[in-house]
Amino acid sequence: MNELKLTNEWDKTFPKSEKVEHKKVTFRNRYGITLAADMYTPKNAESKLAAIAVCGPFGAVKEQCSGLYAQTMAERGFLTIAFDPSFTGESGGTPRYMASPDINTEDFMAAVDFLSVQDNVDPEKIGIIGICGWGGLAVNTAALDTRIKATVASTMYDMARVNANGYFDADDSEEQRYQKKVALNAQRIKDFKTGEYALGGGVVDPLPEDAPFFVKDYHDYYKTKRGYHPRSLNSNGGWNVTGCMSFMNQPINTYSNEIRSAVLIMHGEKAHSCYFGKDAYAAMTTDSKYTDNKELLIIPNAVHTDLYDGGGKNAIPFDKLEEFFKKYLG
Repeated sequence: MNELKLTNEWDKTFPKSEKVEHKKVTFRNRYGITLAADMYTPKNAESKLAAIAVCGPFGAVKEQCSGLYAQTMAERGFLTIAFDPSFTGESGGTPRYMASPDINTEDFMAAVDFLSVQDNVDPEKIGIIGICGWGGLAVNTAALDTRIKATVASTMYDMARVNANGYFDADDSEEQRYQKKVALNAQRIKDFKTGEYALGGGVVDPLPEDAPFFVKDYHDYYKTKRGYHPRSLNSNGGWNVTGCMSFMNQPINTYSNEIRSAVLIMHGEKAHSCYFGKDAYAAMTTDSKYTDNKELLIIPNAVHTDLYDGGGKNAIPFDKLEEFFKKYLG
């Protein structure tokens, strides 16, 4: 595996728990990219544990939301890892700040590989949590990886849909997609000439007065002490301009209605992104033989980033997550 430069000091956006053991780990995906993760283990755990891999949001790092989810679920008795996906954070992969529906799905599956061989993990009791854009990728992984027994998609985005159709499907036309592809391919030529990939920019800062609510919502998390992190793409320069290009033509979750394992999709009632979760649940349960273990949970009054860190109002239903995973992981 490639040697990674890992930060040893605690540099998370949330306080360290005294109820769990924490350490850095690495593992490799099938494309040869070495991924970095934080492992959280309940203190004094003796028997083999159920395990959960966590990733997201899309453009965040493991020191933000995914780490909070992982540490909290470890407090509740699970062995967990929060990992940085390929090309981002402390994980390997070049060029940096690229995304791929294939490789990022593989990242989740590689995390399952890693958890399956840990001495203190029961390989028959593995689940995943995906947040924001990684919620959609978690569902995509569940449709492919039969080793996963339970999946949670929290405040999910469908990255293929939003890249192809724009927010709220406002750009869902052949002409608008064509013009976007023209611009992206022109950028590829510029990048090739310079030998560098231009960044698309993270969350806008300073915040324009006329910014839509969801932009303000992201700013309130990524650009403030609440959630800023120096390695986070969204907190800083963002993805490459061409970084998410392949999502436009490679829809994810194609066979989600064939997922046999348990899936919980949870979304804030007032989240701008709630339509992604509702539509993903509908697609997953339509003409499906496997609906008994599928659930859509709408959280009253919660906006998108409330499910990142609770939003100061304990919006993340960790009791529900514990109940869900204990039911389906045992």
